[in-house]
Amino acid sequence: MMSHSVLLVMPAQLYHLIAFLVSMVVVLWSTPVVRTIGLRSGQVDRPEERKIHQRPMVRLGGVSIFIGTLTALAIVWWTGGFRLLPQHQEWEVLGVALGGLAFFLIGLADDLFNLSPIARLLMQSSVAGVAWWVGVRIDFISIPFDGLVQMSWLSLPITVIWLVGMANAINWIDGLDGLAAGVSGIAAIVMLIVTLFMQQPAAAVFAAALAGGALGFLRYNFNPAQIFMGDGGAYFMGFTLAGVGVIGLVKSTAVTAVLLPYLILAVPILDMSAVIVSRLSQGKSPFVADKRHLHHRLLKAGLSQRLTVLFIYALTFWVGSLALAFSGLPSGGAYAIGATLLLGYTSWQARRIARQSQGQE
Repeated sequence: MMSHSVLLVMPAQLYHLIAFLVSMVVVLWSTPVVRTIGLRSGQVDRPEERKIHQRPMVRLGGVSIFIGTLTALAIVWWTGGFRLLPQHQEWEVLGVALGGLAFFLIGLADDLFNLSPIARLLMQSSVAGVAWWVGVRIDFISIPFDGLVQMSWLSLPITVIWLVGMANAINWIDGLDGLAAGVSGIAAIVMLIVTLFMQQPAAAVFAAALAGGALGFLRYNFNPAQIFMGDGGAYFMGFTLAGVGVIGLVKSTAVTAVLLPYLILAVPILDMSAVIVSRLSQGKSPFVADKRHLHHRLLKAGLSQRLTVLFIYALTFWVGSLALAFSGLPSGGAYAIGATLLLGYTSWQARRIARQSQGQE
């Protein structure tokens, strides 16, 4: 009887490993192919005053991430990984998958044809609305010292703002080699651990596939980058992370679980929020690109591209470790202490180099 139960448990754990590895391998294999096609067709991001890169770069890397993640999910589905889900969860999984596809296509269209900000926002909001309709929805939020509050009619606008906001937040931090891919990869790994701990296997499969794709892409995207993910990749990863947070954690009735996605993704959320407030306070459109992001400020302080990216990785890892601790995960507190020490060391190095840089000027 024991051997039979082990046979039942093993495949469930294997699905997440399969999703991670398949996604990573497909991305590692397909990215050079996409890069070659992009160079031949002239689909490149050219250097300009606001951008950091010095030579034309292919910006269609999101195609690889999308193909890798989708292939991994298709294999898990084909081998029965989603077989035991109740029907309402099947709809939620479908909502995240199709929503991710739609957000990828919106981003790809923007990469190829330069859509207007309003057109992008309208399309994204429509897709998020459909995702809400099929079950990817925030039904309640956690109020400190007051427990959970039912959203009722506010569920739709709150969900749309969350899904659209996260897609754009990941896109907005995609300003340095490896930054968006690394931050998304770290967030996806944390989400994978937390959703498994919260016994949300379907959401965990998505997180595993996304983590594998993001980390595989870093092989070609870390400084000095050979290819960019473009809006297609950033929108896809941002929406999927937000969607996984909703179906895997916000659906839970645990007060801490409801807060976890916002904590895991705190770095891109706070970066985007600060930039929007800064632009609006000066009477400027929140959609007009400038150099107000955290990575721009760190570069201006004298940090190198690599140290800037590694510092933001450490920051993302730190908030992720806090999420592990808050989730009640065994030894989550130890992870948080380790991440705090890592962030402290990285901050010290960043401050030292910034002071040296200012002293030389």
